[in-house]
Amino acid sequence: MKRSGIADLPLHGGRVPPWLAERMTKLGTAITETIVHDYGTSAFLSRLSDPFWFQAFGAVMGMDWHSSGITTSVMGALKRGVTPRASELGLYVCGGRGRFSRNTPNELRALADKCGFDGDSLVRTSRLTARIDNNAIADGFQIYLHSFVVTEQGEWAVVQQGLNDQNGLARRYHWHSATVRDFVAEPHTAIFGENQGTIMNLVDAKADRAQTALLQIANERPEKTIIAARHLRLPSHHDVREKDVDLKRLGAVLAVAYEKDLHDFSELLLLEKLGPRTLQSLALVAEVVHGAPSRFNDPARFAFAHGGKDGHPHPVPLKTYDESLGFLRKSLDAAKLGHTDKLDGFKRLDRFVRMVEKQREPRVDLDALIRHENAISPSLDGRTVFDDRKRRVSNPRQGCLF
Repeated sequence: MKRSGIADLPLHGGRVPPWLAERMTKLGTAITETIVHDYGTSAFLSRLSDPFWFQAFGAVMGMDWHSSGITTSVMGALKRGVTPRASELGLYVCGGRGRFSRNTPNELRALADKCGFDGDSLVRTSRLTARIDNNAIADGFQIYLHSFVVTEQGEWAVVQQGLNDQNGLARRYHWHSATVRDFVAEPHTAIFGENQGTIMNLVDAKADRAQTALLQIANERPEKTIIAARHLRLPSHHDVREKDVDLKRLGAVLAVAYEKDLHDFSELLLLEKLGPRTLQSLALVAEVVHGAPSRFNDPARFAFAHGGKDGHPHPVPLKTYDESLGFLRKSLDAAKLGHTDKLDGFKRLDRFVRMVEKQREPRVDLDALIRHENAISPSLDGRTVFDDRKRRVSNPRQGCLF
């Protein structure tokens, strides 16, 4: 499955606070487990190699929806959460940021000894993808993060990111072994980044001499330049605006959550009594798990699941986050025992939202929604990186969302 694209990723400073990092680890792991349970490890790598899905994945986990920090935080959360379950899931996460990226070869060799992989081949793959993106595509971005994810069958995906200090942007690169026939003939699944003008592409067919000098692969004969067919430009503004969101798709989620008849039917699908705010979050998480590639062109929409750590579009509602986590974890634990009702209902919830979207074509008033989310934030233990004190619980009135 080939998915490609280009997008701006504004550089953001700061760290992910522990209260969010812990939840991101749990939610990222639960989403990964659900995808692997329903579709397999290959499907998870396919999603991971789609930059649009990846950005939505980070947004639904409570990171800033347009930030380059999604890459570091998501891959860090996956490594922390998946590693203890690696043998169970058949999925291994190596590498990371800075010194962790440089330790990738050692991790891959150790993993090869344990699982019977060709360690030298994996290490060569890791180094070659890093060299191509760091040296062969002279676009001004220096790689500082390199994550290598491999299944027990030996299929792999690479997510790596470079930064350009001069323009304050980052570029994320995605690779997937299922789509790579030749590393130097249109090898990328996707490149995420803004067009900075003319790029010296050493993967071009006319760059044989430069390839020999830099990549030492004189016998390789590339045939095409790297092409990115889909373009997603993430803006520098922090707030979520109408142009950033598919209002009809978001409206369907809110209709299912807040309209009584639709809400009652959704509860029946899930076999669980849930409040509207948790149902809103679970509907967006369900789309991340089950949605088709075409549904991730507006990653900002998924920030309305659990907000953003900087308060955009609203603070992270900790009560809702924990209720979503509790539902997913109970569903996964039950599925391990053969009781798949809740996970099946989770899939049906995604289908139901899409049916409502098609038949009713709801559109949300985005400004009203953001005001509503900020109004109820104290009652949901809403939190950002800017305030560590608990907000006082209030009982705001339900606003008009449509």
